[in-house]
Amino acid sequence: MRILVGQGSCGIATGARKTSTALVKQLHEKGLDQVEVDITGCVGTCFLEPIVDVYDDGGNLEARYVKVQPDKVATIIERHIIGGEPVLEYTIADVDNDFIDKQMKIVLRNCGIINPEKIDEYIASGGYEATRKVLTQMTQEEVIEEIKISGLRGRGGAGFPTWFKWNAARINQADDKYMVCNADEGDPGAFMDRSVLEGDPHSVIEGMIIGGYAMGATEGVIYVRAEYPLAIARLEKAMEQAREKGFLGKNIMGSGYSFDMRIKAGAGAFVCGEETALIASLEGERGMPRLKPPFPAQKGFWQKPTNINNVETFANVPWIIQNGGAAFGAMGTEQSKGTKVFALAGKIKKGGLVEVPMGLPLRDVIFGIGGGTKNDKAFKAVQMGGPSGGCIPAELIDTTVDYESITKTGAIVGSGGMIVMDETTCMVDMARYFLDFTRKESCGKCNYCRIGTKRMLEILERITKGEGKDGDIELLEELASKVKDGSMCGLGQTAPNPVLTTIRYFRNEYEDHIYNKKCTAKACSALLTFTITDACTGCTLCARKCPVNCISGKVKELHVIDQERCIKCGKCEEVCRFNAVNRE
Repeated sequence: MRILVGQGSCGIATGARKTSTALVKQLHEKGLDQVEVDITGCVGTCFLEPIVDVYDDGGNLEARYVKVQPDKVATIIERHIIGGEPVLEYTIADVDNDFIDKQMKIVLRNCGIINPEKIDEYIASGGYEATRKVLTQMTQEEVIEEIKISGLRGRGGAGFPTWFKWNAARINQADDKYMVCNADEGDPGAFMDRSVLEGDPHSVIEGMIIGGYAMGATEGVIYVRAEYPLAIARLEKAMEQAREKGFLGKNIMGSGYSFDMRIKAGAGAFVCGEETALIASLEGERGMPRLKPPFPAQKGFWQKPTNINNVETFANVPWIIQNGGAAFGAMGTEQSKGTKVFALAGKIKKGGLVEVPMGLPLRDVIFGIGGGTKNDKAFKAVQMGGPSGGCIPAELIDTTVDYESITKTGAIVGSGGMIVMDETTCMVDMARYFLDFTRKESCGKCNYCRIGTKRMLEILERITKGEGKDGDIELLEELASKVKDGSMCGLGQTAPNPVLTTIRYFRNEYEDHIYNKKCTAKACSALLTFTITDACTGCTLCARKCPVNCISGKVKELHVIDQERCIKCGKCEEVCRFNAVNRE
């Protein structure tokens, strides 16, 4: 019997290591040292962590336990490990199995199943067979053709055909070429790349070896943000094991092809997600984009032909080579093939990672898999594409998830973040939040990006404070157009998207803020008024908890809020047990 404890960042954050320690200790106390306790990555159900899987001696999953804190361990051991009967009330089947059953996993095929720190488990799942096939049976052109047949597009945001980038780097002759993995995942609410690197690092390494062979690269670099220490540690271990097995280094598998790789930890600059800024950072320079052409495939890292793809793109490659490009291309839509990983976050019941075929309606992802909004509040919008994307409103919930359809809404698929918003979300404040992010992350090279985003942010801040004025909406639209047209790289060109989409679909909220001095969602504190209704019982709790002592009233009598002293913190509403505080 074998027990796996999910120890991705999400699992560890909820106490998985303590759960694992409790399992080892109690199994030892009961003389069950023959039961192996091991680790695995995140299976995607982050909202159910810590997760514990129990496998029989034949490797079959007997039970998946969820939200397993140390106090549940004794029951699982007594009833299941010793008694042979799963504790059904602790299992995922009792909580929610649809989250997993409705997905189609290619990128996440091994996450939550294998130990990411043991290469033998990856090999046992078919790992590195694609590398063997490529190096012993296929030419560079044949590998690129297979990727072309698959229709795989870059999963980092732009959706550019992967085969085209590989081929462009292949045909440019040079003594050295470089294959680079962009793992600089910086979108708020996005954690797809982190989970793959933590749960299945060998799939990314293998994808890079195959891509490196196809373009003729001899060195690979994984550029991963330093804020991902667990991902970096597991990558380093995986690379060391791959070298020991002969999958990295000189003369791989006796094929005559040599390829090795290293990790570069980035300093967390969002702009380094742009490929030319990433290259500058790799070279030890400040991460700032440069004009194209020349493209990286011509002159990239150290002025040599360079290809850059993201984590998810590379993780698809071994599966495609093993199963054939046509099998991958059979999934999805005509223009958007295969599957896509999304990170569900925000006001959603079941936050986590999902992998679904391209072409699935947003409704199926948010409601069918994600369970809808928390507390069943009215769904309002979903933010896709992070700071570079836009907000898709409730009326477009049946939009299919593919590059073309999402782009028509004004958003983008991006790297895969989906931030769900409900009726309590102020769309003006949401636009302000994302623009504040991109303004801070601008490298400052372009005037329009550096100054234009600052001016737009100032307008949005005024509006959310109730200081908006006639013409502000039109001025935002004018500035947005100039920032998009005048910026050199994707950060500046897409920074106005959250503003433009919220104006497009939620213009009434902007107008309410400006002309009526009201926040439709009752979220902007400067525009709120808290009053106490006749439902007040005079319990005095609100007065005792008020941080500025602006609430007065005698015991068992109606209390009153001094509006001039009220700081709109909402503490009175939060603590009232009789729903006697009104927010307007």
